[in-house]
Amino acid sequence: MKTALRSEALYRAAELRSIESAATDQPLMQRAGLAAADLATALCRVQGAPLLIFAGPGNNGGDAFVAARHLRERRFAVHVVFAGEGSRLPKDAAAAYKRFIDDGGSVLESIPTGQRWALIIDGLFGIGLQRPISGRYGEFVLAANALAARDRCPLLALDCPSGLDADTGRLCGATVRASHTITFIAGKPGLHTADGPDHCGSISLATLDLDAERLATASARTVGSDLFIDWLRPRSRNSHKGSNGSAGIIGGARSMVGAAFLAGRAALRLGSGRVYLGLLDGLAQAIDPLQPELMLRQPDALLATTLNALACGPGMGSGEEAPALLERACALDIPLLLDADALNLLAADQSLQQAVLARHGRSAATLLTPHPTEAARLLACDTTRVQADRAGAALQLAARYQALVVLKGCGSIIATPAGRWFVNTSGNPGLATAGTGDVLSGFVVALLAQGWPALEAALAAVHLHGAAADECVAGGYGPIGLTAGELIDSARACFNRWVANGR
Repeated sequence: MKTALRSEALYRAAELRSIESAATDQPLMQRAGLAAADLATALCRVQGAPLLIFAGPGNNGGDAFVAARHLRERRFAVHVVFAGEGSRLPKDAAAAYKRFIDDGGSVLESIPTGQRWALIIDGLFGIGLQRPISGRYGEFVLAANALAARDRCPLLALDCPSGLDADTGRLCGATVRASHTITFIAGKPGLHTADGPDHCGSISLATLDLDAERLATASARTVGSDLFIDWLRPRSRNSHKGSNGSAGIIGGARSMVGAAFLAGRAALRLGSGRVYLGLLDGLAQAIDPLQPELMLRQPDALLATTLNALACGPGMGSGEEAPALLERACALDIPLLLDADALNLLAADQSLQQAVLARHGRSAATLLTPHPTEAARLLACDTTRVQADRAGAALQLAARYQALVVLKGCGSIIATPAGRWFVNTSGNPGLATAGTGDVLSGFVVALLAQGWPALEAALAAVHLHGAAADECVAGGYGPIGLTAGELIDSARACFNRWVANGR
C-alpha cells in the first residue's frame, strides 16, 4: 500500500447505526446503491456483460437491489439471486425490492448454470453480523468465491464482505473473499486488521453525502502522516550528533546477538545521533563489522550511560541476568520500549509488572510492542482471543500497564492508556519474517531519542515500517524472501522523502 497522507476515521457498527438514525430523512440506500452501481460499471466496462448479484434479507440486500436497478438501466445483463421474501425485508429494503421488480427486474432463487460472469456483487450481509452465515446464504458465500475464482472476475462486496466482522476483522464462518469493497458512510476497523485485508481487497469509501465526524465521534483512525507531520522537520545545518539524541538497546543474549544488531542498525539509520548496544552475550564480538558506528557496551555500563531513550528486549533471552537489568531499566526516567523477550519476562514476573506500573518516579513514557502471542502472555489468555478482538486486546494492555501499546500483525493496532487507538494500513506479508520486530524497535527508539513524543514516534515508526516493506516489494524485493535487514535502508530513504516533502 502507498503511504497514507491522511488518516481516516473508523467507526464500529453501533456508532454507524447512530449516524444512520440521525440521517433518517436522507435517501441513504438510494445513494449507496448508486455508488455501488458506479463502481461496478467502472470494474466491468463491457455493455451487456452478465452480472451476478446476491441480495440478502436485510438492508445490505436493499443496497443490492438499488444497484441492480441502475445496472439494468445501463444495459448490463443482471441476474439477482434472492432467497428471501420481499414482504419480509426491512422497510427501505422492501421499497428498493419493489421498485426493482416494478421496473422490470426479476429475482432467482438459485444461481443460473452454464453462465460465465463478468462481475459478482455480494449484497448478502453487511455490518453487525454476529453469527456464522448458514443455510442457503452460506452456500451463496461459497459459490460467490468459487465463481469469482473460476471466471477470474471482480467480486465486489457492499459495505463489508459477508461473513466478516466489521468491528474486529474476525471471520464468522464462511466469508466472501472480495477483490473490491465499497464501504458506506465511513471506514470500519475490521476492514483493515486481522482477516479484513485478505477478504476486502481494494477498499473505496462512499460517504453518501454524510459528514460522519460531525455526527459521531470516531472509535479509531487509520494511521496517516497527518498524525505526526509536525515532527517531520528538516535538520538545522548547525547541528551535531548530540542534537539528535542517544539511543540505547539492551539485548543480544548468546545465539541472539543478531536481533540487537538489527535494532541498533535501524536506530542509527533512522537518525539517532548515537546508538549504544548493551549485549548480554559476554563472548560477543566487540564491534558490529557491518555497522562499526554502533557503540557496544556491557549492559551495566549501558545503563550508566546518559541516554535519551532505551529499548529492551531484542534477543534478550530469559537468563538470570535479564530480569534484574529490566528492573533497573524501568527505574530510568527516559522513554522505555519493551519488546520481545522483555515482554515475556514482564508477563512472568509480578515484580517487573509492578516496576513498570510504579515507574519508580519515572515521568517518561513506557511502550510495549508485542506480537499476538506475547500479548496473550501479558493478558494471561490465548492467542486466539487476542486475534478475535485485536483492538480490545491492545486497549486492555494499554490500560493494565499504563503504557502505549503496539499490537503487531496484519493491521497493527496502536493503543493509548487513555483509550485512543489507531490501525496501521501500510505493510505486506513480507514483514512476516524473523527480525522485522527488532527493526521496528530500532525505528521507535531512534525517534524517541530524537525527542519525538511517544505516540507520534510509535505511529510514525509503525507506518514507516510498513511503507518500507511496500517499497521493497515495489522494487522487486519480496514479499517472499524479504529480510528484516532490507527494510532499514528502504525506511531511511522513505523517511527522508517524508521530511523533504513535509509529510
